[in-house]
Amino acid sequence: MYEGVVQDLIDELGRLPGVGPKSAQRIAFHLLATDPADIGRLQDVLGKVKEGVQFCEICGNVSEQQTCRICRDERRDLTVICVVEEPKDVLAVERTREFKGRYHVLGGALDPLSGIGPEQLRMRELLKRIGAADIKEIIIATDPNTEGEATATYLVRMLRDFPGLSVTRLASGLPMGGDLEFADELTLGRALSGRRVL
Repeated sequence: MYEGVVQDLIDELGRLPGVGPKSAQRIAFHLLATDPADIGRLQDVLGKVKEGVQFCEICGNVSEQQTCRICRDERRDLTVICVVEEPKDVLAVERTREFKGRYHVLGGALDPLSGIGPEQLRMRELLKRIGAADIKEIIIATDPNTEGEATATYLVRMLRDFPGLSVTRLASGLPMGGDLEFADELTLGRALSGRRVL
């Protein structure tokens, strides 16, 4: 344990996702050795993020305006919505350059043990979007973990009664450049069940 404000800094950094005690300590001592001008820029950016960034009123993605750049882009396909858990997932899908529709960010995944149910997610907003527009397809792109699968299953049940709406799920399987011998049983099983004709 360090004294005073140094330990406070380590504790606060340790609360960030993915930052353990050792990483928090390393970042804290890096900040202590950093030039004051660099620290000032970091403080300014942190202040601007809290003041200037909001969530898009249509899809829930991060934005500096009421609507994000994707929702403002008139070239995007209005009939297809890709449902993701977090804003970072939008960027992951955008990097593929394959998806030309719009997004809907849920703000997390179902996790009853942590108190996250459908009411805590942006599911009601998704239903309103489908009811207000001519949506033809919903692509469910939640994480392939327990919470993501539960969320996908819930969404499928919730959306199957919409007439003319196609509900699809991202395929899952083997990564490019991977070896079969290193694939776990679940991944390999999904790759087999999701195989397609060439």
